[in-house]
This record gives sequence, structure tokens and C-alpha cells, in this order.
Amino acid sequence: MERTIITPKKTHIRLDIPEKYVGKKIEITYSEVDEIDRTSKKKTMADFWGILSDETANELHAHVDKSRSEWERGI
Repeated sequence: MERTIITPKKTHIRLDIPEKYVGKKIEITYSEVDEIDRTSKKKTMADFWGILSDETANELHAHVDKSRSEWERGI
């Protein structure tokens, strides 16, 4: 993977593709560095309140409880 940050001086950028990517599908994206929120806090279950249905939330909660139980028992 190749990644770099640049400050363009005009609307056109020349892009040289490394030989190993020739003939392969590649993805090229761009965004302003300031647009990317790198300080976001970790999500908790409370952040999903109202997004998940009660049924899905209960299933997820049961799965988490089961996983914790298995972890504690060393399974």
C-alpha cells in the first residue's frame, strides 16, 4: 500500500503508479486532512440507542454476555 499527504499547488496532480500495481484494480481517494476526525472517542453500546431494534439489541447483548462468560472460563 502506498500513502502520502500532499498540498497541491493547482487542480491537476501527476500520479506515478508503482510497477507492482500495473494491471491491477487500485483505489484512489482524496480528502482534506482536516476533514478526517482522528480524535473520535470509542463507541459504547449507549451510542447505538435508538438505532438498533430492541430485538437486535437484546441479541447483541446476549452475545456479548456469552463471549464474556466464555472468556472468563478460558474457553
